[in-house]
Amino acid sequence: MVTYLLKRLLLMIPTLLGVALLVFFMLRVLPGDIVEIKLSADGAVVSQQALEAERARLGLDKPLAAQLGDWLVGLTTGDLGRSMWTNRPVYDEIATRLPLTFQVALMATVIAVFVALPMGTLSALYRGSWLDYTLRIVTMAGLAVPSFWLGMLVIMMLLLWFDWLPPLGYKPFWEDPIANISLLIWPALVIGIRYSAVVARMMRSSIIEVMQEDYIRTARAKGLFERVVVARHAMRNAMLPTITVVGLEFAFLLGGLVVTEQVFNLNGIGRLFVQAAANNDFTLIQGIVMLIALIFVMINLLIDVLYALLDPRIRFQ
Repeated sequence: MVTYLLKRLLLMIPTLLGVALLVFFMLRVLPGDIVEIKLSADGAVVSQQALEAERARLGLDKPLAAQLGDWLVGLTTGDLGRSMWTNRPVYDEIATRLPLTFQVALMATVIAVFVALPMGTLSALYRGSWLDYTLRIVTMAGLAVPSFWLGMLVIMMLLLWFDWLPPLGYKPFWEDPIANISLLIWPALVIGIRYSAVVARMMRSSIIEVMQEDYIRTARAKGLFERVVVARHAMRNAMLPTITVVGLEFAFLLGGLVVTEQVFNLNGIGRLFVQAAANNDFTLIQGIVMLIALIFVMINLLIDVLYALLDPRIRFQ
């Protein structure tokens, strides 16, 4: 098991290095100059000397190889640099937004798992029945409805029926749990609806496939109760692809809640990424992309570990 984990950890290094090189060079070929955008934001006329001085202060006058070297050295020490727009450390910019986005993604994941696993299991066990068709219609509706549109409907419903709107200010959970939950439960619920539809459909397909395997027939022939066959043999093996979907969807939510954050006025990572892209803030974009890439590889590592725990064949290999 230790060797298995070490191999997975070593595979993370070239992946992150490739992401770092790709995002660095892709940003340098995009049109736009952050110095001109920053100094001429209000229509002011700026001299060429001032532009050159600002580029020198930001390190943009160095060759690309030197800029890349400085950034890679900073990555190895945990220094993501400073925002070219606000001059604050990129780490601080991300750290102030990440808890909100992480909590929304975690709450949506919990909602999706608790809703999707029973739905997918029941739909598979009662395949072809009215319950199966009903649950499949529900999951298809969850996939078809955009999260941002559903979020706007939820806000309008709360306003018209209860004369209530989510609070505008964000309070951490440890400071004011009630205010925190009342703000984040609605975006988490909206995101969790689509999330649960994806997981439920995967769970249904996996259980249907597993229930046709030889070891299921063997377990039934041994006289085991059906609930034991399903819980101990079928669901454990069907969870392997489902875990992959849950993990990847969770990682996607940490960087893909741009529109939902706009609808619910959440100041999270998605909105920060949009602001950085609008301002051509290279260092901030690089830091956010590297954070999302690190989360993806860590989630994949966790999925591999869960695979090894659920399937002894992977662990022994």
